[in-house]
Amino acid sequence: MTQPDIWYVAYGPDKTLKTDIRATGPVRSTRTFKTEADAKAFAKEILAKGMSATAGTLNPHQPKQVIGASQVEFWADPELSR
Repeated sequence: MTQPDIWYVAYGPDKTLKTDIRATGPVRSTRTFKTEADAKAFAKEILAKGMSATAGTLNPHQPKQVIGASQVEFWADPELSR
């Protein structure tokens, strides 16, 4: 039996930028991952492209974790917080 995905990263265009959302395609997308390390690596890629992201654990995984847009950069790359 395979391990279920327990992490997600939701991402999309940076809402602080003044762009026409209709021209950028889907507003938000989500990918799921089996490990936190995989989710962090993907979040770093998304942030490097100038997009915004949030992350967290999927139900029913415990303990529940939610990483908001203001913390996702530091969660994905702890070296930035030093």
